[in-house]
Amino acid sequence: MPRRTVTFEPGGYYHLYNRGAGRRSIFLNQENYRFALELLNRYLAPLHLTMIAYCLLPNHYHWLVRQDGEAKAGLLAQRVFNAYSKAFNNSNDRSGTLFEDRYAAIAVTSDEYLRHLCRYIHANPVRHGIATTVELWPYSNYLEWLEQRPGKLVDRAFVQAHFPAPGQYQAFVASYVSGQVKLPDGLAAYLEELENE
Repeated sequence: MPRRTVTFEPGGYYHLYNRGAGRRSIFLNQENYRFALELLNRYLAPLHLTMIAYCLLPNHYHWLVRQDGEAKAGLLAQRVFNAYSKAFNNSNDRSGTLFEDRYAAIAVTSDEYLRHLCRYIHANPVRHGIATTVELWPYSNYLEWLEQRPGKLVDRAFVQAHFPAPGQYQAFVASYVSGQVKLPDGLAAYLEELENE
């Protein structure tokens, strides 16, 4: 992955992502996913970050966060996965790096990209053939967006501002999963690059 050139600023939205070294799994079981989510809950508030959209998949993750304070949004990936990697290696009697490289960070600079990126993140399990529907993948905050689960890792005011009714977002995601929507050229190229890295 290329070196980061992003400048982290208060009020900015950032797409943070990474994958396992050699594309190997970074989550082996339900307990691994649960621990990663506990770490997210532990570090978001002290770093003054807000989770907008997330998805944890067997060999990679995607987070869309808003930086609400001076602490750089990228510290979340460092803190969560430093603790996670140590625990993962310890419990699996392994050593060495868990990730392919340092996390990647992209500043999201337009409202259009922001909305499309949310559905891209939530649709990942279906697009990778891990789940048959977006609703069936438990390791994202999609169900919180639809008000079907009371999780804490979501900014309900953000969701309400962009999609006042849960059905609007559900239809927005479904149109992407089914291929019925054409993404803006710049966003389509960005997402294709993510898929091919």
